Amino acid sequence: MVKATNKLGVDVMTGHWEFTYGADRVRELIEGGHLDMDFVAHNISDVTWGDRVDLFEPYTIKERNGVRIAVIGQAFPFTPIANPSYKIPDWSFGVDEDHAQKVVDEIRDNDKADVVVILSHNGMDVDKKMASRLRGVDVILGGHTHDAMPAPMEIKNKGGGIGGMTLVVNSGSNGKFLSRLDFDVKNGKVRDYRFHMLPIFSNEIDADPEMQQLIDEERSKAQEQAGKDLSEELAVSEDLLYRRGNFNGTFDQLIVEALMESQDAEVALSPGFRWGTTVLPGQPITLEDVYTQTAITYPEVTLNDMTG
Repeated sequence: MVKATNKLGVDVMTGHWEFTYGADRVRELIEGGHLDMDFVAHNISDVTWGDRVDLFEPYTIKERNGVRIAVIGQAFPFTPIANPSYKIPDWSFGVDEDHAQKVVDEIRDNDKADVVVILSHNGMDVDKKMASRLRGVDVILGGHTHDAMPAPMEIKNKGGGIGGMTLVVNSGSNGKFLSRLDFDVKNGKVRDYRFHMLPIFSNEIDADPEMQQLIDEERSKAQEQAGKDLSEELAVSEDLLYRRGNFNGTFDQLIVEALMESQDAEVALSPGFRWGTTVLPGQPITLEDVYTQTAITYPEVTLNDMTG
């Protein structure tokens, strides 16, 4: 994923599932020079000794067309709750709204940024709440809940960057859309904006040769590591199998029913993952499809007796 993201030409990123590789691996990737982009996260600190120690750069400044753009990182705030805390035992997460405001004020006062952006993995609802309460933020570019918003939400607040409001943008997931947001900036302030959400019809666009080569090489390695034929057909789907939202999809239902049958369980639970390929009715379910749906960094299945 690092190689692919580098090849894609990303300028700035913040974190979510990266943390489930563990603190040491995250440090190795970021501090070892593997990323061709800036990694920013203001809301992660080390609490080993009680005092707050910021673990990553809270923001970065990019200059484009003579405009200074500050990008603040808002990593997924609920990592130790939603994912195993033993992966990052000494790290503290959270929305950390007060610290976010402190960072924004510092940027406005000292760095003289013309545009302030929060690159967020909060999820849409938390983004909206932050936008209503933080002063001096022009736009929150969000992820996590995979909402495809055809236009930015204009959230009014007391100190919004654009006429007393902050924009909230979420652009779907899985490369289905590309959002373009243009700002009209003059005298250090955003006066107006223009937004386009572009659907990506991947079957109508020729693959980039260099990216395709990288993907082919990585798939070949994965095939070799698996020691199995990833294209092996396991069954034929009778229904549309998918994952889309925060709640159960039909592929999750298939998985939990298989767990109940194989583990002789009365109830099965699956985390609310939001990734994975879609299998059409009548289409074979391949081994790769199953791996795609279950590819996590802590794949244990547990069987417990419970009361109630």
